[in-house]
Amino acid sequence: MRTPKRKNRPNLVLIFGISLLTLIALAALTAGLIWPEGPWVNVGDTYIPPFTVDGLPLGTDGLGRDVAALLAYGARVSMIIGIASTTAATVLGIIIGAVAGYARGWVDDVLMRFTEVFQTIPSFMFVIVLVVIFSPTLVTLTCAIAIVSWPPVARLVRAEFLSLSSREFVQSCRVIGMHPVRIIFAEILPNSFSSVIVVSSVMVATAVLVEAGLAFLGLGDPNVASWGGMVAAGKPVIRSSPFLSIVPGLAIFFLVLSINIVGEGLNDRLNPRLRNR
Repeated sequence: MRTPKRKNRPNLVLIFGISLLTLIALAALTAGLIWPEGPWVNVGDTYIPPFTVDGLPLGTDGLGRDVAALLAYGARVSMIIGIASTTAATVLGIIIGAVAGYARGWVDDVLMRFTEVFQTIPSFMFVIVLVVIFSPTLVTLTCAIAIVSWPPVARLVRAEFLSLSSREFVQSCRVIGMHPVRIIFAEILPNSFSSVIVVSSVMVATAVLVEAGLAFLGLGDPNVASWGGMVAAGKPVIRSSPFLSIVPGLAIFFLVLSINIVGEGLNDRLNPRLRNR
């Protein structure tokens, strides 16, 4: 008896990851509709435990603010920084990797040595230095995370270009006189997108963790709610009100978990070695 192909079986783990990621995204998108006054408004007594007061499902923090509102607005910040920094890093990495892989020679050597400079610097420490030098705003955090995130994309795209540039369809484009820019962006790059998409999904999760870590250290944007900042705020009362750190900590965990699950699912669907298993 022939076993059914993997692609015909429902992937329950992937469905769970997509559902969880969708739920978090909906919370981020609807935060302004559910709590139009924002997350900083005092709504009751301080340190109200979860599920003890109607209208405050996750309780209140040390200033009497709704933890659910802070969590929803924090989801917005995490997803904005994660997606924006990954997009910027991916674009930069694609440009550098594509030029290096297509041009080869001394251009490849210079760009790869430039890439190695960024890879030798500890990423998190480099982000801290950049945020300390500049004011910790959403734009600064996004740019700092993007600056340290692009080298893996550049190396991946370079490897793909080195492999694909010797294929017959690329040689045919050169023979007919097609412009190199058109060959890069219209012929080679589309064939490299599957690998780039998988790597980018992992980069989003990493960006979320970096932003949370910076906020925990007090280097986040003080004007917005952040899950890392919520964990740090609950640390002094971890014994009496542990939910103030546990709730945002679980939110970070589930967001990163869902992104990684979706990334694995994309890899299964887009990787030609796994697609037909």
